[in-house]
Amino acid sequence: MSDPEIRNNVEQSRYELSIDGDVAVVTYNLSEPNLMITETLVPERLEGRGIASRLAKHVIADARERGLLILPVCPFFSAYLKKHPEHAEAVHPTYRGILGI
Repeated sequence: MSDPEIRNNVEQSRYELSIDGDVAVVTYNLSEPNLMITETLVPERLEGRGIASRLAKHVIADARERGLLILPVCPFFSAYLKKHPEHAEAVHPTYRGILGI
């Protein structure tokens, strides 16, 4: 299920979540059918609140809805997917092998 507070800023190739004047982002490169996740950035003031995981869940749900396969280049995203192998079908088969999911 996608998170209505997170928006896909297509012009800047990033998902954004604004909280208390700060913006957490997941940057990507889209080359259909692949969605390469390049970076997850959470401002220091917002760390430890599960925001990166919230963004990851949203991005995975959005990719599924759009028929995209995730290429998790971002270290956080790779780690998140290893911890949550139930999302393996949303990941490009090459990266499934790399991540062991």
